[in-house]
Amino acid sequence: MAPTTAGLHHVTAMAGDPQRNADFYVGTLGLRFVKRTVNHDDTGTYHFYFGDEVGTPGTNITFFPWPESGRSGQFGAGQTRDTAYAIRPDSLEYWTDRLDDRGVEFERTERFDETVLRFEDPDGIGLELVATDLADDAEVQPWADGPVPVEHQLRGFHGVTLGVAEFGPTESVLTDVLGYELDRQADGRRRYRAADGGPHSIVDLVETDAGRGQMGVGTVHHVAFMAEDEAEQEQYREAFAERGLRATTIVDRTYFRSIYCREPGGVLFEIATTGPGFTVDEDIDELGSSLVLPERLEAKREAIEAQLPAFDGPSIDHSSADAGSE
Repeated sequence: MAPTTAGLHHVTAMAGDPQRNADFYVGTLGLRFVKRTVNHDDTGTYHFYFGDEVGTPGTNITFFPWPESGRSGQFGAGQTRDTAYAIRPDSLEYWTDRLDDRGVEFERTERFDETVLRFEDPDGIGLELVATDLADDAEVQPWADGPVPVEHQLRGFHGVTLGVAEFGPTESVLTDVLGYELDRQADGRRRYRAADGGPHSIVDLVETDAGRGQMGVGTVHHVAFMAEDEAEQEQYREAFAERGLRATTIVDRTYFRSIYCREPGGVLFEIATTGPGFTVDEDIDELGSSLVLPERLEAKREAIEAQLPAFDGPSIDHSSADAGSE
């Protein structure tokens, strides 16, 4: 029997321009730029990580920027439609004002007794801010030097919404492999919650007749769930295999270990360990400040840096944080 995951570890998506991407997630959403590296499988592409002060699992959204690919993705079945962050209910007015001030168009709605602000990032990635009491339960480390006041910062993931052609195949993996439980359903949406029911624990399924999605800029590449260690990952691999699904062997991603499996509905799932974390190659104060490479790529640093697009690091306006803290 497979263990039950504690919930979401990270979400990885495809961006366009790296500067625009970093400016939005740091300058607008107030996440910290915790790691600047490359796609270990395609070293001509950056890999950016944005999270809380130390990149706690459950807070990180990551991107492969493809500024010159010319390949736009298209949402459809087998893809993540929205990635939702938790905010405190008393931060709702702050975030409506902040999004307004930065020209981010959003829709305000109610879902399962919670207020949701839905919008898109500059590349069209669907995002949500959910005002929820779960925000106070999240074990996150606020970024003291960030552009958003500590009391209003994003509190890690609330959940993800996955688009599928039909509920059954994906539901079976969520419940039988990852240990999720059907929590509630309404308006064509089924909500599943990890067994402990805590922060970062929600996966929503919605059915779509849009056909299979096309991967590219503006789409999510994969969703990662937490595992404590490699022993748990092996149990997940066995559970996938028992259902006729093939998971990869364990891959060392420097900051965590990973396995990958595409579930029957088409979404690529990753199971990632909660450690060792982002301080294995940088001090906390230096996170994201320079390009870091795994040891096996260091000998190729000069060639790798030469082919990467220009990037100056995220632009940060602290004026709103100062005003919000008065």
